[in-house]
Amino acid sequence: MLLSINPYMKRFLSITLLTLLVALVAPAQQYMYEVGPALGMTGYLGECNNGILFKHPSVTAGGIFRYNHNSRWAFKANLNYANLRGHSMYDESWYPDGANYVFSSHLIDLGLTAEFNFLNFGRGPAYKKYKPISPYMVAGVGFVFAICNGNHASFTIPIGIGVKYKLKEKINLGFEFTMRKEFSDRIDGYSDLLGIKHSFAKNTDWYSFAMFTASFEFGKRCIKCNYIE
Repeated sequence: MLLSINPYMKRFLSITLLTLLVALVAPAQQYMYEVGPALGMTGYLGECNNGILFKHPSVTAGGIFRYNHNSRWAFKANLNYANLRGHSMYDESWYPDGANYVFSSHLIDLGLTAEFNFLNFGRGPAYKKYKPISPYMVAGVGFVFAICNGNHASFTIPIGIGVKYKLKEKINLGFEFTMRKEFSDRIDGYSDLLGIKHSFAKNTDWYSFAMFTASFEFGKRCIKCNYIE
């Protein structure tokens, strides 16, 4: 005996099956915030090294907090503790007193930066063209406190590039390289060694971070009318 199904029941079953299929392929949940550790190395350009950026590398460690505005834009705060080193012995510059200069300083670096992803970073439905990996550029403002031949504080401008990869729904890995322009000309404990008076916009001190990060996402976005952004 064949089972008879009326048209209304067929329609109900069809809608139910379609709903289940949509649920199975539904996009991954989007999150607003990220937090995690960072580890890498520092580079320096200044009176004690005007050539190779990572000639005297050292270690830096810290943490990040990121707000994901959407799949293209994010805003990040970072706090790093770093050691910075340099030596002028093999530089081509000649100093008026003929001396060589060496330094080792400790930095507390705070940055507030904006990130622009070149691809729609994340996981989700195919029509939104999300990508689990994306390069990005970063720029912002910062502040550094340096301990070297006394204490010195300065504003900075961080600018750089990076790449992020979504390992899991809530776990991201990343690598970022930034140069930081600082304005005190005292991050290495020296100033005006060449006899050229520095100013707010003219000095010789730059430092850099090459950092690996791992971050955990939290704070689900609200879903309204099946639209997530």
